[in-house]
Amino acid sequence: MPINELRSISTFAKSVELGSIRKAALAQGVSPQAASQAIAQLEQHLGVRLLHRTTRSLALTEEGQHFLENTQPALAALDRALALAREAKDEIAGPLRIVGPKSSFAAILMPLLDEFCRMHPAIQPDVQLDDAIGNWVLDRADIGFRIGGSPEEGVISRQLFPVQLLICASPAYLARHGVPATLEDLAAHRCSVFRHPATGKVAPWYLSVNGEIEHRHLPPVFSTNDTELEIQAVLKGQVIGQLAALATAAHIRAGRLVPVLLPHMTDHLGLHIYYGSRAAQPKRVRAFLDLAIARLFNARDHVLTSKEIQAAARRPLQAAQRRR
Repeated sequence: MPINELRSISTFAKSVELGSIRKAALAQGVSPQAASQAIAQLEQHLGVRLLHRTTRSLALTEEGQHFLENTQPALAALDRALALAREAKDEIAGPLRIVGPKSSFAAILMPLLDEFCRMHPAIQPDVQLDDAIGNWVLDRADIGFRIGGSPEEGVISRQLFPVQLLICASPAYLARHGVPATLEDLAAHRCSVFRHPATGKVAPWYLSVNGEIEHRHLPPVFSTNDTELEIQAVLKGQVIGQLAALATAAHIRAGRLVPVLLPHMTDHLGLHIYYGSRAAQPKRVRAFLDLAIARLFNARDHVLTSKEIQAAARRPLQAAQRRR
C-alpha cells in the first residue's frame, strides 16, 4: 500500500506532542485506527521503530527522537506557509490579474480600477489587454472581460451589458453626403472598417435584417486596427462607420455623432465578465468581482435607451428644419 509520507510524519509528530495516538487522531479528524496505521506504515517505510507504545502510553525510541528533531523545522515551516496562505485568502491586498479586450476597454476599466485601488491601496493590478482570445488558465487571470461569451470551459461567465452596434456619422458628414435611407445607399458612402489586430482580417458590419444578423463587407475608404482612431475618423466627418455604443454613447448623447439606419442596429453581443469558482477565490478577487458587477451591470454610461437613440437620429432633420 502506498504511503502518504507527509500525513504519516504529521501524525507521528502530533502523537508525540499530545502524548497519545488517539488524541492525535482526534486533532487531525481521522480514526485512531487510521492514525495508528499511518505511524506503522511510516516505521515500515523507514525500516526503524519510532515509538514504544502501549495501550496507555507511548515513548520515543532513540531513532524516533532523531527523526522528530530533523523533521520538526520542516513541519513548522509548512504550518507557517499554510497560515500565511489562509491569511492571504482573506486579505484585500496583493496582485490582481485581469485580462480583457484592448479595443475601447481601457476607458471602461480604469475608473473601476481607480475606485478599487483607492478603497484597497495594497492591491497591485496586473492588467493584460489584448483583442486576441487567450487561454484564461494559462494567462493565470483572476478576472477576465470579453466581448461575446466566455472563451474557456470551466469558468463562470456573466453578461454585464449588451454591446449596441450602431451605424453613425457626424452631423458635418451627413450635411455633406446626405443621410442613407437604406443599406443599399451605403455603397455611395465613405465607409470605415475595423481590421482585427490579432488576425489582420477586416471585420464585417453586423446588421439586423428581417430579424436575422447578417455579416456584410463594405468597400472601405478607411480601415484601421484601432477602434479609437476609427471613432476619431467618424467624429471628424471623414467617414461613416459602425461603432459600439460602449465607446460612443457620450458622443451620441452630446450630438457629436448621429445614429442612422436604426432598424439595422444590433445588440447580439455583450460585455462579459468571467472568473473561476467563487468558493476558492481570494477575498481581493471576490471584492473586485462584486465591484465590477455593481458598477457595470446594465451600465447606463455604455448603453443607450431606445428613446435616446430615436432622439439622436432626429437631430439632423430638426436642425435642417430650423435652418429653413
